[in-house]
Amino acid sequence: MRKFIKWFVRDERGVSAMEYAVLAGIVAVALGAVAGTFSTDVKTMFTTMFSSITTAQAGSTAN
Repeated sequence: MRKFIKWFVRDERGVSAMEYAVLAGIVAVALGAVAGTFSTDVKTMFTTMFSSITTAQAGSTAN
């Protein structure tokens, strides 16, 4: 049993996959934090942009 545990601890196969999984998890958490922080600002920006476009289109069709 002790031999198996030593082998398991020293075995480095699949380490790259684990590193990529951890990195992907960190990126996902970071994106979630950024999205949560800036969600109101982004929503306001798009609302303002769409309102401006709608107003510009309404003004151009009236002429």
